[in-house]
Amino acid sequence: MSLNHVRPWRNIYRRTSRQIMVGSVPVGGDAPISVQTMTNTATTDVKGTIEQVTRAAEAGADIVRVSVPDEDSARAMKEICSESPVPIVADIHFHYRRGIEAAEAGAACLRINPGNIGSEDRVREVIQAARDNGCSMRIGVNAGSLERHLLEKYREPCPEAMVESGLEHIRILQDNDFHEFKISVKASDVFLAAAAYQGIAEATDAPIHLGITEAGGLTSGTIKSAIGLGNLLWMGIGDTVRVSLSADPVEEVKVGYEILKSLGLRHRGVNIISCPSCARQGFDVIKTVEALEERLAHINTPMSLSIIGCVVNGPGEALMTDVGFTGGGAGRGMVYLAGKKSHSMSNDEMIDHIVEQVEKKAEELDAADATAKEAAE
Repeated sequence: MSLNHVRPWRNIYRRTSRQIMVGSVPVGGDAPISVQTMTNTATTDVKGTIEQVTRAAEAGADIVRVSVPDEDSARAMKEICSESPVPIVADIHFHYRRGIEAAEAGAACLRINPGNIGSEDRVREVIQAARDNGCSMRIGVNAGSLERHLLEKYREPCPEAMVESGLEHIRILQDNDFHEFKISVKASDVFLAAAAYQGIAEATDAPIHLGITEAGGLTSGTIKSAIGLGNLLWMGIGDTVRVSLSADPVEEVKVGYEILKSLGLRHRGVNIISCPSCARQGFDVIKTVEALEERLAHINTPMSLSIIGCVVNGPGEALMTDVGFTGGGAGRGMVYLAGKKSHSMSNDEMIDHIVEQVEKKAEELDAADATAKEAAE
C-alpha cells in the first residue's frame, strides 16, 4: 500500500498534457517530470562543453540545453550532440538559420523565442527543419523579450501578454501541422511567472517547461525557484523543469531534484533528514551531514537517511527512514535500520558505519528493483 493511498492529502494531481519526445526522453503525459540545465561554456569550446554536459548528466540531468549564437557554435553542435550522454536542446535567438543548422547537426529539440526569432516565414523554415530531422521544439516566451505589438497592447509585461504570445506561436506551429512542442512562459518575477503559467496551463494541453528565469545566485535563486516552481508543481503544473542559477549547472540539477523530491514527484539519491542542531545534540550534526552529503553523492538509488542530534525527535524520524542515527549520551548513538532500532554505535565511527549501511541498503533496493523488472517482463 502506497503512502499516498493512506494519506490522500499528499497527492498531487498533475495536469493532463499530451506527450512529446525530446530525443529519448518523454516529456508530458504520465512521464516523470524531467530535470534540465544549460551549459555556460562557449559552445565553440567543444571539449569543455561536452565535459560540462557529462557532469550535468552524472548529477541527474535528463536534458541539457546549449546556446547556439553563431555559425561556429552551430558547427560545434554536431560533435556535442554526438558525444552527449543525454538529449541536447539548441537554444536559438535572433538568427533563425541557427535553428535549421542545429537541427541538421543532431539537436533533439529547438528552443525558439517568439519575441525575437523573426517573421512567420522564418519560423516555418525552422519548423520544416525540425520535422525533417526528428526534432521537437520549445516555444520559449520570456517577459523580458515580448513582441512589440503585445507590449503596445498591454503597455507592460503581464500574464495576459505572455499567454497571448505563447498562443500566437502555438497557432503557427499547429497551422503547419507540427505538434511536437512544449511551451514555457518565464519571468524573473515569481508572481508574474506563476500567473502566466497558470494561464497557459488552462489554454493548451501542450507539455509545460517550468522555470523562473534569471533567478539569481545559488542561495537567492534557489529560494526564488523553490517558491515559484514549487507552487506550480504543487498545483500539478509542469512536465519538465530548469532551475536558472548564476552557478555551476550541476547545482541547477541538484536544486531541481531537491524541489521535486520535496513534493514526492521524483526520487533520486539519498534524502537526508537532519536537524538544525542545538545544545542537546550528542554529536556535531552539521559537520556530520556535510561529510555524509559528500560521501553519499555517488548513490543514485532513492532512499532516506535521518541524522538527528538527540532523542527528542530522533527516534520518531528514524521510524520513517531506511537508515537512521540518533544521538544519545556517553559518545554513542543509536542506529536504526528500516525504521527499527538496531544497535548502538560510537560517534567516532558513525560516519563510516552509516556510509556502509546506506551502500548496503542501496544494493538491496537495486537488486529488488531488478528482480521486479525481470518479473514484469
